[in-house]
Amino acid sequence: MLIGLGLGPGNPDLLTLRAVRLLKGADTVFVPGRIAQELVAPYRESIVLDFPMTDNEARIRTCMEENAERIAPAAERSLAVFGILGDPNFFSTFSRLCAVIAEKHPGIQYSTEPGISSITAFAAAAGLSLNGGFIVSDGAEPDTRILLKVRNPRARADQLRKEGYREFVLVERMYFEEMKIFRNDELPEKSDYLSVMYAKR
Repeated sequence: MLIGLGLGPGNPDLLTLRAVRLLKGADTVFVPGRIAQELVAPYRESIVLDFPMTDNEARIRTCMEENAERIAPAAERSLAVFGILGDPNFFSTFSRLCAVIAEKHPGIQYSTEPGISSITAFAAAAGLSLNGGFIVSDGAEPDTRILLKVRNPRARADQLRKEGYREFVLVERMYFEEMKIFRNDELPEKSDYLSVMYAKR
């Protein structure tokens, strides 16, 4: 089993309690560099992997394959954690790494555990309150929406389909015991106030 673990924006005080518990309980911990290594050092030793910052896709692919081969034996026999700055689901290398692992080692299961992302950390550091809709992008034209407090998910999805959106996921009361996840045609007519919808073109 491999878990992509969010370590937050770099301040050791901003690791979650869940992150500390997983770091202590994992059989092997991997990190992508020195900053991440320093964050996990108070809780355990880690193995540093090389993920160069480059636009060379061939070099990136080679590094992903090499790192996948280093991680795979640990993830096949026990719990391996890959600690990454920020959150492993927001502009991180973890999804690309898992795509390679799924291709080369399809028997390995993987999941993610959230960390404080640069988006929420930025708002706190800058003293901003983000109360309206906003766009987050790496420079590319956004093709995804995340909607909060969706009370009528089926009707909202019908509206978004007219704008070209085709893939939908609704998470209701996430990380509560009664959490529910609905996809595409499963979307309910009504949902809890604590609901988040993902829509992708």
